[in-house]
Amino acid sequence: MLELIVLCTAGFAAGLLNAVAGGGTFLTFPALVWAGLPVVSANATATLVALPGYISSAWGFRNDMQAEGSLGLKSIYAIACLGAVIGALLLIVTPNEIFSGVVPWLLMLATVLFGASQWILAFVRKRGFGDAGPLVSLLTLGTVSIYGGYFNGGLGIMLLAAFSLLGWTNLHGMNGLKNVLSAILSLISAATFIIAGLIVWKPALIMMVFSTLGGYVGAAQSRKIKRTDLLRLFVTGVGAAMTLAFFMT
Repeated sequence: MLELIVLCTAGFAAGLLNAVAGGGTFLTFPALVWAGLPVVSANATATLVALPGYISSAWGFRNDMQAEGSLGLKSIYAIACLGAVIGALLLIVTPNEIFSGVVPWLLMLATVLFGASQWILAFVRKRGFGDAGPLVSLLTLGTVSIYGGYFNGGLGIMLLAAFSLLGWTNLHGMNGLKNVLSAILSLISAATFIIAGLIVWKPALIMMVFSTLGGYVGAAQSRKIKRTDLLRLFVTGVGAAMTLAFFMT
């Protein structure tokens, strides 16, 4: 019963946080590990759990989606698809022992980027790096896509930071494309994990239901929440605590 309560609560809270501020994987991934899943399966299952929220967010931003710079949308989608497959295949061939050692570093990277996201984005926009060429854009987006296929935590801010570093300035377009690419990356990597048999279905289905409910509530209430900075601080604190816990295990 305790395990069921933890999974339901983590799923609902993750859906709510993803709709309002992001960072839901900081809750679902540790909850799945606590429930006894091997770290590779927990990561794969957490990716599937996040998928409904990403799809609904992508649909909500469908009219804002646009690309800037030297690559068109079709090229960006192709890069995301290829990167998702590469990242997912890398996870599949990574032994649990090795991934257990990598996870704390990935969590730390995602937590730092998430916590410092506002300053990072403000810095790169202020610096005005200018539009990057096709090769730099391909390498940057490809690297982030591989990261997203391998580890879902902090994916949204990784994409936003990449867009800003490439010289993009339209925040609505960046947010729209971020959600679409997050959905694509999660869909392809989750499908790869399903084929590989990495998904643990019972906790996945439970958390997907409550994540969807949390996303619905979060989307409905997000406009009423004035202090999203406090939510981001909470998510950063959770990420820091989870990072420390994984370093100590």
